[in-house]
Order: sequence, then C-alpha cells, then structure tokens
Amino acid sequence: MQYISLRNLRFILHEVLDLEEVRGNERFGDFDREAIDFSLDAAGQLADQYLHPVYTKMDREKAYFADGEVHVLPEVGEGLRALGSSGWLSAAWEPEYDGQLMPLTVLNAGTLIFQAANGNLAAYGLLTKGAANLILEFGSDELKNTYLSKMAAGDWQGTMALTEPQAGSSLSDITSYYEEQEDGSYHIYGQKIYISGGDHTEAENVVHLMLARKKDGPKGVKGVSLFVVPKYLPGPGGLTENHVTTAGIYGKMGQKGYVAAHLMFGEQGITRGFLVGEELRGLNHMFLMMNEARIGTGIMATGAASAAYYASLQYARERPQGRHPGNKDVNAPQVPIIEHADVRRMLLFQKAVVEGSIALLLQCSLYQDQYTARGDDRSRLLLELLTPIAKSFPSEYGNESVSLAMQVMGGAGYTDDHPVEQLFRDIRVNAIYEGTTTIHGLDLLGRKVMLEQGKAVTYLAEEAQSEIGAATGSTASLGSALGKGLAELQQVLTQLLQLAKREDPRVFLADATIFLEYFGLHVIGWMWLKQANAAERALDAVEADGDRDFYRSKLQTARFFFQYVFPRTAGLKKTLLSADRVTLDTDPELLM
Repeated sequence: MQYISLRNLRFILHEVLDLEEVRGNERFGDFDREAIDFSLDAAGQLADQYLHPVYTKMDREKAYFADGEVHVLPEVGEGLRALGSSGWLSAAWEPEYDGQLMPLTVLNAGTLIFQAANGNLAAYGLLTKGAANLILEFGSDELKNTYLSKMAAGDWQGTMALTEPQAGSSLSDITSYYEEQEDGSYHIYGQKIYISGGDHTEAENVVHLMLARKKDGPKGVKGVSLFVVPKYLPGPGGLTENHVTTAGIYGKMGQKGYVAAHLMFGEQGITRGFLVGEELRGLNHMFLMMNEARIGTGIMATGAASAAYYASLQYARERPQGRHPGNKDVNAPQVPIIEHADVRRMLLFQKAVVEGSIALLLQCSLYQDQYTARGDDRSRLLLELLTPIAKSFPSEYGNESVSLAMQVMGGAGYTDDHPVEQLFRDIRVNAIYEGTTTIHGLDLLGRKVMLEQGKAVTYLAEEAQSEIGAATGSTASLGSALGKGLAELQQVLTQLLQLAKREDPRVFLADATIFLEYFGLHVIGWMWLKQANAAERALDAVEADGDRDFYRSKLQTARFFFQYVFPRTAGLKKTLLSADRVTLDTDPELLM
C-alpha cells in the first residue's frame, strides 16, 4: 500500500529546489543525483520492511507500564536498530563518527518516508538523532565517545526532557535542579512529564538531554543548564543504575505505541548528570534540538497526512457508489466515488496540503544546508522565519486533511478496518508537540518578523517575487494571485507593527495565531507556485504519458490551492485588520 510518493520527493529535490550549490560544496560532494535517488529507494525499502508492517500493531498492542518497566513491542527495537544500522541516525555526521555528510535536505526526504510509513516508530529514531546531535555539537570528547556510537546504532534511546508539571512551555519556570560535585559531575533532582521515548524495554539505555536549574542560581532561563542524564551509567564494567525512575506513562488518544513517560530524578538514590556545553546556557544549547524537533514535528504531521491521502485515494478509486447526477438509469452501473466532483475536491485539498508541506519542509532543510555550506545570514534568517510555519501548517492543515480523508471514505474511514481512523488520532498531537500553535504564532509575530530589522521578511519577499517573475503561461495567473496576496500581507503587517508601537503588547499579539495561519498560507502559495513553474518548464520537454500526467497533476493542484485554499486569506485579513477586540474584551466570567 502506498503511503508517500517517491516520485514527488524526486521532483522536489531535483526539479523544484536548487541543490547544485549544496552539491558543489566539498562537504556534500558525494551526493549527486544518483546517490540521492539511491538513498530514497533505500529509505523506502527499509520503511516497507521494518516500519509500515507494524504501524497498526503498535496501536492495538500499545505500550504499557508494569512492574516498574515500560513495555513496547519487540518490533520497536528492531525498527530503531534498523534505522541505526543502515546509517540514517548518523547520516549527517562527520565520517569520524560513522557519518556520511548527507545533506539535511536528503536526510529529511528519507525521514518523510519513515514518518509516512509509521510515525510512531520513526519518532523514536527522530528523538535519538536529535539528542545525539546535541552531544555532537556541544558535548565534550568524553561524552561523544561514550554515547554517540550506541545512539547512532539505535541501541540507546535519546530523549528531550523539558516539560514539568508546573512548567509546560514556560521553561523559565522549571524547578528541577542540580548540584555540582567534586568529581565534576552533577547530582540531579526533580521530575519531568510527557517525555516522549522516556523509557522502554527495547532500549539498552535511555539518554536524557535534560534541562535543570542551578540550585540557588539565577532565576529564569539564565539559571538553566543542559545535561546528559542516562538511565544507566556506562562504565568499564558495563551499565549501572543511575536512579532515573519511571513513575508511569500517559494514556494517549493516539500514538499509543510511542511512549510518553513521567520520570523522577534523585528520588530513589543519586542521579548523576553530565554538563553539555557551557553552564547556565542550557536553553541556548537546547534550541538546536528544539528547532530540529519543530521541523521534525512538521515532517511527522506531513507523513500522517500523506498516508491518509493515499489510503483515501485508493478507496475512492475502488469504491463504487451512485451515478453521475444527470444519469437517472438505475440499471446503469455505479461509478467509483472518485468520479464525483466533491470527492475530488477533498482529495485535491489533501494533495495540496501534503505536497505543499513537503515542499516547505525540504525548502527549510535546504536553507540549513546552505547555511552549513557557506554560513550566510540569508539562509539562517529564512530558516528562522519559516520554522514556525514548517511546524504549524502541516500540523493544523494536516489535521484537516486527515479529517477529509475520513470523509472521503465515509463510515469505512471511521472504522479500524482502515488506517485513517488511527492516523486521525495520531496526527492530532502534532499541533501540541514542540510548542503549541499559539506559541508559534507569538514567536512569528512577536519576534521572527522583526529579526534584524525585518531582514528575514525582506529576504522571503525577494524569494517569492523571484518565483512570481518566473511565472508564465498557465502559471501567470497563479503568480498574479500570490503577488496580490503578498501586497495585502505587507499592508496587514505594517498595521500590526504600528499597533505594537502604540498599544499594550496584549493587543498586538492577541491574534498572533490568526496571523500565523495568514502568513503560512502565503508561504505555501509560494511553494505551490514554485512547483507549478517547475512543472510548466518540464512539460515542454517530457514525452512519456505518465510523466505528462504527473506534471499536469502538479499544475492542477496548484490551481486548486489558489482557487479553494488561498482565498481563506481574505477572511483572516479582515479579522487581523478589525478594530473590534472581541477576545480581549471578553471577561473570563463570560465563558460559562
């Protein structure tokens, strides 16, 4: 069963994005077109063998806590180790750490395949890779030599331990603390909740990248440091207990095979931690993993939406029901539901969301590769600006997309005979993971649009205008629509920034989430114009009917996006420009 299109991934990588500069850099020189295609094929084979076959099984035979242990299926360990042994967890690293110097653009294309195949299992690998990347970037040589090889192999699980009962996304309010010891290690005390991958029987060890505050140190984020806190302490004699106690796991609506644990530190004995990077700069260091995880969350959501799209597409092609409205002959055969215009509308919406999200996620990955290759501010600022969109658009619109997949399938989609029921439960949490949508709206409007006096927005406008200028033939009208939208976006942003100068910040930021969606639709419009322009260019040269249909499909989906989805910006603009402050003027007691 198809769950993602490798053909589409190749189109984005080879025809939409400009990878030539990245491939021309000495660091990434081994990844020519042939190597990229080989990597995608290898990812597809691995996903088919280890991930996709156990997606439903992980939901039905869910993780559970018993006798002080978190039990998961053996296939979780097999899949995690398969990701490790095939090199995907360390692919971007230097050769001295068994890496391949794979561009992030290619790595994340492979990750999209894994997430579409089985987001529950792939997420264990995503977390381990992110935690290991923090050690690689900021850890001492001793930490690197102790932890990286085992994590890269998938033998040891990695986590990101941030959230506490009294401090969700407000990391300045964490109370877990540490005390330095004479031997240079630290004793850790406190608890963390909702820790994804926080403990399970299929990992020999669990390596927590944990934030804790210095006892009697500065208040707020200035007092926070980052530590490696392993479940077991590695040593010459093997692994020994470090008194990281699992209090239990959370029962979740979805992602039941992907553990979320409640962890206690220093309660049943001494818990030792090892400083990563500079003391009191823990949050600065952790942002490397947090930003990586935000892109990863967008990939996870897109993977689920992709799997749902292809499940509903197959169903729509095979399920006969009804006849065309003009046909009153009850003896005539029924037609497949894909023949009905409204079903095609729902399928086109899904395709627009999935392929628009993929294009954005890989565009962001390319900016990271460009920054790695040349260290330029343009790539860095564009990535900073687009990260809130890359996390939130696939999560929010992906949720709507999977809902429409269920609608296409009708009652069948609501049953567990088909995967969409599980995908609908699984995708919902992505709008919560790694900062809620509200937080990313506040980040975008309150900080990102004014990065370095608005340079990031200027660079984005230049990128979009370049694509508008390249729009000819059947894409000219799409370019015109995006150009008009960008002019209106500038009007909205100007008014909001003027509001920020004269009003309380609560007024300026009251509708930050609305602005996030408004801004995001313009970004996805840019992504669809890029794809449409590439398809228009390709049609002039292609001869095979299958290829022609692929490019025609791209153009048709771009048309759909600008006619059915992009017009939502009009209503959002009206709300953003309104002087009627309904939410601010609503007293809490009126919500009854």
